[in-house]
Amino acid sequence: MSKPTDPLRVVLVGDSTVAVQGGWGPGFCADLMPSVDCRDLAVNGRSTKSYIDEGLWAKALEARGQFYFIQFGHNDQKEQPELHTDADTTFKANLHRYVREVREMGGTPILVTPLSRRNYKDGELIVDPLREYAAATREVAAADRVPLIDLYRLSRALLEPMMQQQADRYDAPTHDDAKAEGATAARPDRTHLNELGKKTFGDMVANAASQNVPAIKPFIRFLPSVNK
Repeated sequence: MSKPTDPLRVVLVGDSTVAVQGGWGPGFCADLMPSVDCRDLAVNGRSTKSYIDEGLWAKALEARGQFYFIQFGHNDQKEQPELHTDADTTFKANLHRYVREVREMGGTPILVTPLSRRNYKDGELIVDPLREYAAATREVAAADRVPLIDLYRLSRALLEPMMQQQADRYDAPTHDDAKAEGATAARPDRTHLNELGKKTFGDMVANAASQNVPAIKPFIRFLPSVNK
């Protein structure tokens, strides 16, 4: 672990919906005190499986943070064998491993359910298979007795009263992952975040952390009100 004189270190682990380019990570880090070393080590296109297999998890542990915010699900549901995990079995097993190994090196794991996508049909926010991975994350958090940030539920609560045009205010128009999957002007990227999205959902995570992770509350600069 870091020495007592070292700054508090927070490490973010996950996929592109957490990462710097198009995720909530930058907004969350901006809500922390300037003395906090907030490292966004989330990587585009990764799942709980590929993040481990590619050695990214080992590098994240080498950062030796006091707090690890861990969010996956968007790529675990994909069919590619290098990414796919089953929500009830291999996804849970991987999350249990993340929790165990953070604790083994003296850190505090915080599990985060996946950020909702922003697709509507007939004026209603679509429910997609991410809910299965959100449910699995909740179950692992309960079983392992670790703090939970239920971002899936919180983000949907914000988005459900909106219409598609309102939710599109958060869309990232040029994210590499979206371009690779065929996003166009006619088929916008409604997964990743622009600057407003990063701030809105980063504030949401910070606010939930202040309530669910008491030890980190003194390091949050303010308690954001998410109503955007």
